[in-house]
Amino acid sequence: MLNLKSLGVVALVGLLAGCTTNIQAMKAVEATGSPFTKALAEEYRAIVTDETDEYDWPDADYYAQKGLKAAAGEVVQPEELANWDLPAEWAGDLAEGRNRLMVALESGARDSHPDLAARAQGRFDCWIEEAEENHEAAKIAACRNDFYSALEQLEAAMKPAAEQAMAEPAMPSSYIVYFDFDKSTIRPDGQTVVDQVVSDANKIGTPPISVTGHADRAGAEDYNMALSLRRADAVRDALIKGGVAADQITTAGRGEDEPAVPTADGVREQANRRVEIIIQQ
Repeated sequence: MLNLKSLGVVALVGLLAGCTTNIQAMKAVEATGSPFTKALAEEYRAIVTDETDEYDWPDADYYAQKGLKAAAGEVVQPEELANWDLPAEWAGDLAEGRNRLMVALESGARDSHPDLAARAQGRFDCWIEEAEENHEAAKIAACRNDFYSALEQLEAAMKPAAEQAMAEPAMPSSYIVYFDFDKSTIRPDGQTVVDQVVSDANKIGTPPISVTGHADRAGAEDYNMALSLRRADAVRDALIKGGVAADQITTAGRGEDEPAVPTADGVREQANRRVEIIIQQ
């Protein structure tokens, strides 16, 4: 985040004045919108209070801006790893945590369990901020543990509802493999999804499988189309390696045209860097 020591006196005064405006607004704002955005605004209010108490004005201001958007009813996303200068020791754990959080959020958790979903997102954003600073082990651990506690409760709460909605145990019709920014290499969490697809497909027999690659809106449109195809091909190759016949699989690329989370051009978004796999039943 922004280093105050690098600023001149005049610039520093101006920055702090702007920060204070957002921080004071966040402390006083009355949230509107859905139960999720209201709860999320309270999570960011707590982060702003903590960062203000530590005189960390840039981070307090940053989360105040996110909190004000949530308070106005906007669904803001969990923090992107690429936007933070994270120590290598935390990057993998944070990526795995964010992936699980996004799966829950995109599966309807914001509507079905708004308080737990907001708690999980707020504690994830707390964790990533403390991990970047990386000088208070107790605070990092507290944010991380609170995040996983909320996430595990959220996943457990959603599971019975999903099971009750099925007349009998059934496989998901679609699966999602997420990718790192500008990469088409399958991550360990993505390989777990591929392995599940192989297992589920084998239970049916030899079903047709569609594999569709996507990219976020950072980068040129033509490049993102090619990147989405590379991601689809990577998943196809992994399925074949797992034992799925090549003639069962069809691939396609959508580039940046069908985002899971709409963003402005040039914005990086983990949820949009994905391959969607569908077993045709």
